[in-house]
Amino acid sequence: MDATAADPPLQQRYGRLLSCSLPCAGISFEQFLATADGGARIYWENRAEQIAFAGAGAAVELMAWGPERYKKIKEAARELFAGAALRGEGGALAGPRLFGGFAFRSDFTPDNTWSIYSPAYFLLPHYQLLRGGGQSWLTINTQIPLDEAPAPLIPDLLAALRGKITALKADEKRPPCADGQSKLLDIDYPMRYPTWERMLDDATERIRRGALRKVVLARAAELRFAERPKLLPILRHLAMHYADCYRFLFEPRPRYAFYGASPELLASVHGRALSTMALAGSSGRGDTDAADRRLGQALLDSPKERQEHDIVLEKMRGRLRPLTDSLAIAPPSLLKLSNIQHINRPIHGLLKQPSGILPLVEALHPTPALGGAPRPEAMRLIRELEPIPRGWYGAPVGWIDSRLDGQFAVAIRSAVAQEARAWIYAGAGIVADSQPQREWEETELKFRPMLDAHGEIYG
Repeated sequence: MDATAADPPLQQRYGRLLSCSLPCAGISFEQFLATADGGARIYWENRAEQIAFAGAGAAVELMAWGPERYKKIKEAARELFAGAALRGEGGALAGPRLFGGFAFRSDFTPDNTWSIYSPAYFLLPHYQLLRGGGQSWLTINTQIPLDEAPAPLIPDLLAALRGKITALKADEKRPPCADGQSKLLDIDYPMRYPTWERMLDDATERIRRGALRKVVLARAAELRFAERPKLLPILRHLAMHYADCYRFLFEPRPRYAFYGASPELLASVHGRALSTMALAGSSGRGDTDAADRRLGQALLDSPKERQEHDIVLEKMRGRLRPLTDSLAIAPPSLLKLSNIQHINRPIHGLLKQPSGILPLVEALHPTPALGGAPRPEAMRLIRELEPIPRGWYGAPVGWIDSRLDGQFAVAIRSAVAQEARAWIYAGAGIVADSQPQREWEETELKFRPMLDAHGEIYG
């Protein structure tokens, strides 16, 4: 449904949200997602965070189009949660969460690659498995008529939950899923290097003329398989090699999935507390500790990489100031992943008003780390130069809770799969002295995590 201003309130159309939860220790996310294969599935986890969850089935779907998509989703979520009846153990922590995201551009039109994705698309799972604070809960979400009292329905919902927990624990006793990665038949890179070189030469010339300061340009790879790619081995690989990244799965329809492991937090909001990060500038990793330290120091000392990072930090600070009473920006450090490292500056702040996560998502997306600066000029240049639409690549993906707080990552190091094909994307920040070959090599580094996860063998 498209939540527009002309629509009747959500509760008038769909009734009241009723959520019940029970503790459910001993159930793994992987087994939970395996039993949900063939239906809607979601997943979100970061080893360093206190909340991780997975979902199965769809109790509610929210969609929105146009430049007001953030406000439309916020209003729809507010109406959905306003009259909700939450019962059971775990309180707000175990309560219902919407999961989804936004397209990179507000005027995004679904194409063959992104055929089922709207510019804003969120799903409230029917069953939600959550781990936080050292405990786990299973929550069931459903809609009831507005004129129906929740209390008489609670016993039946709790009984359904107990039955689901029993079934899930029985599944846990079976041998773990040993499926390997799907057989990768071919990889195609639609953009060849000469096209990339011309595109970057055009961009750097405009930057030197003063039309803009930075633009992020991306390219894609198409992966073809013998069958539809198995998602659980991919998620398992990402958990093993990128545990501290924001690992996600958004599969609102069977065989149509968006997933990845992003190192970049767009925003996290809890009440008035805000967290985000300025992440820009990239280098490979060294084969030895000494070589790795040299590469890291060279990254920190590089005028080109520091300029790219400083632009990101400056613009993010400017966008956050009107919304915050205070901002604390950490000194530059290195965020090291298995095959790449970035310059990172964590940012924490205190919001003027506790208005939820979506105003921050709207204010920050796209950051100069994925769009450029100034934003309008960079977005126009991306649209003009990039031959392949980004869809949801580089866009916000995350969750919203019943208080409208939440957490969103920037959907990089990601893939979108449809039937027996998947597409992955990689971008590079372009400034005045960027060199096409150097930026091409950077995108190859950024392709590597998702190529490895999909089973590419390389020498």
